[in-house]
Amino acid sequence: MDEDASKFTDFMSRIEKMRANGGVDLSTAEDLSMAVMNLIALEEHFFFTAAKTHKYEYFDTAGEVREMRKDLLKQLMPEHEGETWCASKHLLSATMRLIEVGNKLQSESVKDGPDVSGSDRQALKERAHEMFEKAYRVYSIFWALKMKLIKIGKNYNSDKAGKEDKDFVSVDDEALAKNGQIGRIDDLVNQLANCCDE
Repeated sequence: MDEDASKFTDFMSRIEKMRANGGVDLSTAEDLSMAVMNLIALEEHFFFTAAKTHKYEYFDTAGEVREMRKDLLKQLMPEHEGETWCASKHLLSATMRLIEVGNKLQSESVKDGPDVSGSDRQALKERAHEMFEKAYRVYSIFWALKMKLIKIGKNYNSDKAGKEDKDFVSVDDEALAKNGQIGRIDDLVNQLANCCDE
């Protein structure tokens, strides 16, 4: 059994134990991840408010929010290595932003106005759904990272004589699908949600 298949089997084993024991409330971790998303957004809002108003006390508030976010992220990601800490923060932040873009597009699709045709509304809805799907994908990657089913590393650029080029995220859907129970990394969130069913 290769390493990826072994990780998948380990993941499914943990899921089954959580289901059997009922002692782990994954919905709490999911709620905590949503709280971290909102705290990241608050950091940004306080930063821009300070810059726009020149009231620099907002920077202090942003710092306080940042410390709270760091503490909660530690609870979500107690075991991190290399770039996984930063990657998890950015995955949660990107999830929140994609949801917000989807919500805005969805709102635009239902606005009344003479300039909006039925095909325009449909196009906006489709774009909104695309953003929601991307948000779900990014959120699923966060959970895969948390469960140590993906790797964060460096790409090496041959043009630069083996020098580090940029970060990469390796997600192998095929490896996770080998035993036929999970088709895509997105299904991780579904598996986690199933653990919380009462």
